[in-house]
Amino acid sequence: MAQEKPWLAHYPKGIPANVDVDQYNSLVEMLADVFKKFSAQPAFTCMGKTLTFKEVDQLSTQFAGYLHHQGLKQGDRIALMMPNLLQYPIAMFGALKAGLIVVATNPLYTPREMKHQFKDSGAKAIVICENFASNLEEIIGETDIKHVITASIGELLGGLKGGIVNFMVRKVKRMVPAYNLPGEVKFKAAMNEGKKYTLPKMESNPNDTILLQYTGGTTGVSKGAELTNRNLLANMLQIKAIMEPYLQGKQNDCLCPLPMYHIFALSCNCLALMSLGGHNILVTNARDLGSVIKEFKNYNITLMTGVNTLFNALLNHKDFASVDFSHLRITVGGGMAVQEAIAKKWKDVTGCFLCEGYGMTEASPVVSANPFDGSGTLGSVGMPIPSTDFRVVDEDGKVLKNGEVGEIQVKGPQVMKGYYQKPEETAKVLTKDGWLSTGDIGKMIDRGYYKIVDRKKDMILVSGFNVFPNEVEDVLVKHPKVLEAAVIGKPDDKSGEVVKAFIVKADKSLTEKELADYCKENFTGYKKPRFIEFRDELPKTNVGKILRRTLREEELAKK
Repeated sequence: MAQEKPWLAHYPKGIPANVDVDQYNSLVEMLADVFKKFSAQPAFTCMGKTLTFKEVDQLSTQFAGYLHHQGLKQGDRIALMMPNLLQYPIAMFGALKAGLIVVATNPLYTPREMKHQFKDSGAKAIVICENFASNLEEIIGETDIKHVITASIGELLGGLKGGIVNFMVRKVKRMVPAYNLPGEVKFKAAMNEGKKYTLPKMESNPNDTILLQYTGGTTGVSKGAELTNRNLLANMLQIKAIMEPYLQGKQNDCLCPLPMYHIFALSCNCLALMSLGGHNILVTNARDLGSVIKEFKNYNITLMTGVNTLFNALLNHKDFASVDFSHLRITVGGGMAVQEAIAKKWKDVTGCFLCEGYGMTEASPVVSANPFDGSGTLGSVGMPIPSTDFRVVDEDGKVLKNGEVGEIQVKGPQVMKGYYQKPEETAKVLTKDGWLSTGDIGKMIDRGYYKIVDRKKDMILVSGFNVFPNEVEDVLVKHPKVLEAAVIGKPDDKSGEVVKAFIVKADKSLTEKELADYCKENFTGYKKPRFIEFRDELPKTNVGKILRRTLREEELAKK
């Protein structure tokens, strides 16, 4: 049973209630049309180097030929572990053309995190930026990975520029730790070798899994959400439908500062904007705000995606206000809540509305958005996108009336097949008739817009990335001097939340620095506890369960 759908009466002109998600059998089939239609137009630019749609098509086919010739078979998994580089779309599309399943991997993962993901997915190959290859060396022997392709930041920039960039990265900035991976192949060499081979046609069906996007879901350790051809096609077409009325013109330069290993940037920038013939300007390191602002000055940016923390940082940069924003028509905030004060200031500075959307990895990810003309409701996550239903349920699964508060559930063609090889975890969040439990508590407000009130579980959201207390606590208590650990999210003006750990010592000699060094070795940046508080005991229930809720309440009371 779905709730009433008042949002349908408020869709802006030109946006359909539904999209035809069954017009293609596979994402590769649709991309073939896109490559043909926009052949001569620029598709991706990184550090000043541009590839046209035709070039991306050709290079990805070459890479697919290489992968196939190496003996990788349809359905094998290949991990992609890179920041935003030109190699990313080439590797992504090449892997799909070869019939492989892509495993998106955060390049900042520690060896422990990498090992879990690679073992869980059964990855047999990896494309990894050389900056992170030393971490792979530590754990590759404990995985099924047999094919290692390394990418360098400068190799596709061409000529003197590429050489200078690699020299600076390797020798001057020393950003490439020494590593030894016998049998590794350079990305450019793999593409060149792939020219020799003819790629056989791969049959791919709508319900075939083509992407494992790892997430903790609403509980537990990281799990691979199985996203199918139909899932990614659907979200690509849904995003296209809500953007197209606002992106009129021959060429749209779209800024992509979010990493494409994150599902938001992958679906929105790498796929949906490509389907519109958009030109994606890739930012390799969005923490370098100067490089983001530089791209604004180099191109007539018409669309930008980002997260609240990035928008806030840009607004507080001394050079941002001097940018010409006259071409900017769409700014989309996702990954975490957009703060109202930031949205208002963004409009004041750029003249463009900062529109908040909502989604989750398990839904490919977008399920709702505010209209891009500013007619939405500030503080809400907008209305369901085409072909998507929302409802709110109580703890027993009973559908509530509009305006009542409960857990938000969503349904649509973009909802995942399930968690890879985890049927019990899948059953916890996905009903038999296709409703996905989001773990978010919310309600429908005016005009069919939805507002998120709170999170059902204890998940922590740091700059748009999910942090799951169970995972962090499990690692903390492995330290020999830690007796008990509890982790909560502490509100933070810059990142929304940061991780705070409460520790009961097993050995009184344990220091904060010692534990912080241990965390640095075991967690990527956003998962590391920013604050550590030692306690004699932790609050617990009668049966001994640690009460994180009490710790959060105590933390909030300190304000």
